[in-house]
Amino acid sequence: MNARAPEVLFVCVHNAGRSQMAAALLESKARGRIELRSARSEPADQLNPAVAEAMGERDIDIATERPKKLEDDMVHEADVVITMGCGDACPIYPGKRYEDWELDDPAATDLDGVRRIRDEIAARVRRLVDELA
Repeated sequence: MNARAPEVLFVCVHNAGRSQMAAALLESKARGRIELRSARSEPADQLNPAVAEAMGERDIDIATERPKKLEDDMVHEADVVITMGCGDACPIYPGKRYEDWELDDPAATDLDGVRRIRDEIAARVRRLVDELA
């Protein structure tokens, strides 16, 4: 019997920066061993262009990604829910692992700042993959 892969949900304010970077970095590192989603209750109209540029520097193309609306079933299905500066907008279910990653908002910084945020997320993602995979 095959065990199902753990599922991680990344949630941030607009799903236009931090959570998109985290999902892409996790997908790149986990290579299918971990399922993932990213979302927000108030999604932005488009991905932050500086975020797409910073990720492109790592050969990860997220330019065509679009912010997604947070749905209750996303949280219900996730094993790990990681919030990034969105407060308590995410529903809480018993038996889930919740973490809050305090990270600067890429919308409030320049490209160098986005790179720093990307690198901090990458370090956290590496630790998460080591724990879950």
